[in-house]
Amino acid sequence: METPPEERKLVIGRENLKNLNTIRIWTTFLSVLGFILIGLFIIAGIATGMFLTTFSTTKASLGIPESMVVLLLFVAGAISLFPVLYLFRFSKNIRDAVQNNDQQKLDSGIKNLKKYFTFIGILVIIALAAYALGLIYAGASMSFLKGA
Repeated sequence: METPPEERKLVIGRENLKNLNTIRIWTTFLSVLGFILIGLFIIAGIATGMFLTTFSTTKASLGIPESMVVLLLFVAGAISLFPVLYLFRFSKNIRDAVQNNDQQKLDSGIKNLKKYFTFIGILVIIALAAYALGLIYAGASMSFLKGA
């Protein structure tokens, strides 16, 4: 006879708690590094904006507006913020769960890890779709150049 789902329990042993704590250390490191890189993105965006507006000439042009470069750096920083934040929250909750033997913190940490991987997965799907569209566009462009 099978045990009803309400009565089944998962037990996290000492070895798994030790592994979770090791994972937490690395995810804390990666999330702090991510926050630093996001800050560098923002600083690079501000510096690029100041540099391009100060030294812009009518002869030398990037082919795109200077504000677009700055906007792209800020958007990259903003998009990077969410997965880094989820990873940091995972680390913090897992630390509290391991130290205090707190099931709610463990559940919250796992939920943030799920959000992290969901966000990264969606970003990868978007990137693959963009690459595919870029290849289709490049192929179509090459077919027009072939006749010239």
